[in-house]
Amino acid sequence: MNMASDTPGTAGEGPVVEGPVVEGSVDKALAGVGTFIDDRFHAAKGFRTLLRKVFPDHWSFLLGEIALYSFIILLLSGTFLTLFFQPSMTQVVYHGTYTRLDGVRMSEAYASTLNISFDVRGGLLMRQIHHWAADLFMAAIMAHMIRIFFTGAYRKPREFNWLIGIVLFTLGMLEGLFGYSLPDDLLSGAGLRILEGVIQSLPIVGTYLAFFLFGGAFPGDVIIPRLYIIHVLLIPGLLLGLITAHLFFMFHQKHTQMPGKGHTNQNVVGQPLYPYFMAKTGAFFFFTFGVIALLATFAQINPIWLYGPFTPIAISSGSQPDFYMGMLEGALRMFPSWSTEDVLGHTLAWNVFIPGLLPLGLLFTGAALWPFIERWILRDQREHHVNDRPRNAPTRTAIGIAVIAAYGVFWLEGANDVIADHFDIPLYETTEIARYAIFIVPVVAYILTKRICLGLQRKDLHLLEHGVETGIIRQLPDGEYIEETRPVDEEARAVLLARREEPLPLPGPGEDDENGVPDPTTRGAVGKLRLRLNRVLTESVPLPVGNGNGHGNGHGNGHGEPERAAVTAGDTGELPAGTRDDDPSETA
Repeated sequence: MNMASDTPGTAGEGPVVEGPVVEGSVDKALAGVGTFIDDRFHAAKGFRTLLRKVFPDHWSFLLGEIALYSFIILLLSGTFLTLFFQPSMTQVVYHGTYTRLDGVRMSEAYASTLNISFDVRGGLLMRQIHHWAADLFMAAIMAHMIRIFFTGAYRKPREFNWLIGIVLFTLGMLEGLFGYSLPDDLLSGAGLRILEGVIQSLPIVGTYLAFFLFGGAFPGDVIIPRLYIIHVLLIPGLLLGLITAHLFFMFHQKHTQMPGKGHTNQNVVGQPLYPYFMAKTGAFFFFTFGVIALLATFAQINPIWLYGPFTPIAISSGSQPDFYMGMLEGALRMFPSWSTEDVLGHTLAWNVFIPGLLPLGLLFTGAALWPFIERWILRDQREHHVNDRPRNAPTRTAIGIAVIAAYGVFWLEGANDVIADHFDIPLYETTEIARYAIFIVPVVAYILTKRICLGLQRKDLHLLEHGVETGIIRQLPDGEYIEETRPVDEEARAVLLARREEPLPLPGPGEDDENGVPDPTTRGAVGKLRLRLNRVLTESVPLPVGNGNGHGNGHGNGHGEPERAAVTAGDTGELPAGTRDDDPSETA
């Protein structure tokens, strides 16, 4: 790989070497190393392609970078902690720096965690960096997946990357649960007790699985070593492999981009990896690391010395899991005490089995199947590289907000004892309110969100039809006062008109398609169901014929079908973004 480059000079001249001899020596050395590597691995072409990779500029794309950098920080801080942690449940008597627990019997795992916190130089800071990075990792994954859902970035050809994201989130939840269970303190022991109960609620096999995991009756004496191996070896390896695959697919399928002037499904508009994006993302990594370090320094998290060692006969007051497990905790607290005994000789604990597995199962299964369900409803087989604005997919956005609202109800119910204490509300009333809210709040959130999205579409329609208000009042000859408007600029017009590319509603029963042939897929019970779902999913405000110069007529085609914008006299004559015949290669 020849890394030497010619400096600007006159045509026909060779390289112009400027500066001291040392720089020429360095260039020569780099060129020699590059040539040596390229002669053996032929990597120059691929390396140049990688450096020219274009990345769009949009703030929401930073969410995935935060998740990636948090994972890197987790690996670095976790490696430090493994050097001092003892994954053993052997009982010892503590005689360490923390005098309040002096002489107390505890496991080696808990004693070594106290040692890391009070005796290892920088140990407490590293513990808190690790815990804050874990919380940020999960928060960034959640926000990243919400962004992908609302913008439709999961559509063809990125369905498998969406599935990888769901698996990453699931593994992250397990990794966090196992990680904060390792210190073997009283709070983490309560979480393991809940885990045991959920496993035992599985019909027939639950008891055997719990005995296998804990090595006997709870808590056993092998659970901490087993969780340690899973936490530091198995799940990190899976996460690393899936993140690598996720990034590979993103590079191969090219990055999505938000609507804008010149943004089409055939190009990527942004900045190249080198030097712009590389410098920016490198600085963002250190910024993320700095924020986590500041949180670890000034915001205490998981002070295990206040909880004491785990014992099965005690429980800490106000026990709360990390936020990403709050949904499971709330579902368990909310569900009624239902159980059916003596079914084939087994007791079915519905009050644990249903809330422990059903909400998360529905969430992950629904999220995994949604891209394929949406594609079937819309009959959309196109590739999508330009994202949607959330307002332009009102039904999808409303569904997402409804799910988030349900998640929020579960999450709040997971802290019902704390809420009852701080707001002086009877505990059982908080539970009863949550049982009604879990059905009412998502429905209200869906209706309000859809109305807001349609209202924002009407606002966009007004801008396209009448232009942007200038604040200038003019009097007409007949004495009428009007406010002058100006056409929206080309960049804004491209964003507003991006909705033209959305799938059109399917023709109804008895209607012909664009070729004049009746659509056979609308017949029968399945066809009618598909048609109804299609009408709901494609509900939208029709776009106008005008182009935002204040003279559009604002009329659709009478069938809810969006019409393409016309280019009228006085405009630049350039077609809106997405209609140009751009070169399919990536452009910066």
